[in-house]
Amino acid sequence: MFKKAVEAKAQQRLSGADRKKLKRTIRDRFPRASDADIDALLPPKAEITVSKFQNRVHVYGVEGGFPLFFDVDGRGSEIYPTVFALWKLPEMLPYFMLKGGEVSRFVIGGADLMFPGISVAAEGLPSFSASEPWAVKVPGNPAPIAVGSTTMSSAEALKAGLRGKALRIMHYYRDLLWESVEGHYVPNSGFLEDVVLEDPSFLASNQPSDSSEGATCESDVQQSCVNNENTEGSVDVNGAISDACAASMQNDSENAAKEITTDASDLKSTANVDAAKLDIELLSLSIEDVDSHLDRCLLQALHTTVKDKDLPMPGSTLWSNHVLPCRPSGITLDIKKSSHKKLSKWLQAKSSTGLITVKEDKYKKEAMLISVNRGHPEYLQFKPEKRLVEKVVQAGDSAASESRSQKALEVVEVYKSSVHVNPIFASVGADTGKLYSASEATDIVFKYIEKENLVKQTKKATVVLDATLCDALFKGAIKKGSTYPTEIHKKDLGATFINRMQAHHMVTRGGESVVRKGVLKTVQIMTERRQGNKKVTKVSGLETFLIDPEALASELQKKFACSTTVAELPGKKGLEVLIQGGVIDDVARHLLEQYGIPKRYIEVLDKTRK
Repeated sequence: MFKKAVEAKAQQRLSGADRKKLKRTIRDRFPRASDADIDALLPPKAEITVSKFQNRVHVYGVEGGFPLFFDVDGRGSEIYPTVFALWKLPEMLPYFMLKGGEVSRFVIGGADLMFPGISVAAEGLPSFSASEPWAVKVPGNPAPIAVGSTTMSSAEALKAGLRGKALRIMHYYRDLLWESVEGHYVPNSGFLEDVVLEDPSFLASNQPSDSSEGATCESDVQQSCVNNENTEGSVDVNGAISDACAASMQNDSENAAKEITTDASDLKSTANVDAAKLDIELLSLSIEDVDSHLDRCLLQALHTTVKDKDLPMPGSTLWSNHVLPCRPSGITLDIKKSSHKKLSKWLQAKSSTGLITVKEDKYKKEAMLISVNRGHPEYLQFKPEKRLVEKVVQAGDSAASESRSQKALEVVEVYKSSVHVNPIFASVGADTGKLYSASEATDIVFKYIEKENLVKQTKKATVVLDATLCDALFKGAIKKGSTYPTEIHKKDLGATFINRMQAHHMVTRGGESVVRKGVLKTVQIMTERRQGNKKVTKVSGLETFLIDPEALASELQKKFACSTTVAELPGKKGLEVLIQGGVIDDVARHLLEQYGIPKRYIEVLDKTRK
């Protein structure tokens, strides 16, 4: 959910009715939390803000504080607490306990949680339903490290033998939601640092894995333990890998904990010193210093990011998207610590000097920035800092290059031995559990022919079929009563042999790779008419090529300047992107050029053409 950087479109305060609605939704979705618990997170007299992101996610929190809840689709049906909220109320959600620090490395790295990585208590697996919010904890620490949604019920999990994906992780410690807060806020209560530093497993995710045991577990069984994205239609790795991972983690947990705890003692003292320095710096700021910082940040924003075409602009948007990003490094701006106490009063004060024009919206009861007097002496005398702009450009360039590297796609069709051809593989000593390319599989059948000397002497291009090779190629494929062939041409042998094997495909994009069973499915792009003679374009099958539908929807929304939504496929597994308008050719070209999907894997159907 927060693996990729997404900018907030707007931030605003909740009205009284919306505050009550939010608390009702939280109370209904999290029955473990009492009214007192909810009031502790969202105090009745505190201002509650909502940040609306371009991927439709809404993030709620107390103004000037940490984000406490996030809504996946902005409709209130899928609302989750953040790690910050769970650290204040650890028992708000039921939780899965991990087997050890090795699994927490992958979860904190953004992987989904698999059942082999969960420590099941003696009384058995707890009862749960599909799509329930659950937290993730590590042994020895009450503070959860991640929150997600269950992918199946407990009954289905037991029926599957506790294999497959248990929890789809929505938010985790040190993801981009965390990083965005970590860079802008300084915790006052100290509970965040204490929780992190008391748990060595948090530090395990950031320690380099130099030991052979850790490297083996991470490289060999990462897919089966934590991050196997394909619980259906994927290569069956059986129970051996998962059991091996569990055993390896259990055997090495004591040694890993000792090493990490040693490093944690040094880190705790350093972090406490840094926190103390920040507290001293904040306490040293007087009211006049805060007012001065506010004025400089406003002028910096007016020179660099606030454009006349964006006006009028809500005061909350000006504060969150323009003023706060311009504050000096290491400084936390709090309007309540200024002489104005409130944002609206500060904006009115600047309006009275003639620098800006501010009016109050009678419907939203919020100050609106109407215009900027760019001929004002304060504006003309202020020299904006260029380093902020340069830093943004550099970050944009690195992000673009990283995005291009992540979009590199490689598709390979591979094959696995089946019951039909197993005797051929056994005869030449080939591994029946390995995946082979088409040329490698063809080499195996020709090795068998050479070993058994099956080439027809009078006609070198023809192969004589013995009983084993004939069964491998034609058993079950010839109708009853028909005569089995006794010969086959060499040019037809390879294709016939491959068709008798199990087809798989390997898709690699950047550093992510996945192998799935079956033939590679295409991306379907379809345009159809809706009510009012309006066109809508649907795109499905993106997961096959490791494309995030939500990220693509956000891209297309900007590219085509139209509304986009992401919905579940009716009656099928997966998501589809719905785009307003008939942009079928443009979408196909975008997938071809930006994501490297070969043209043969893109299926186009325009139902609006006669």
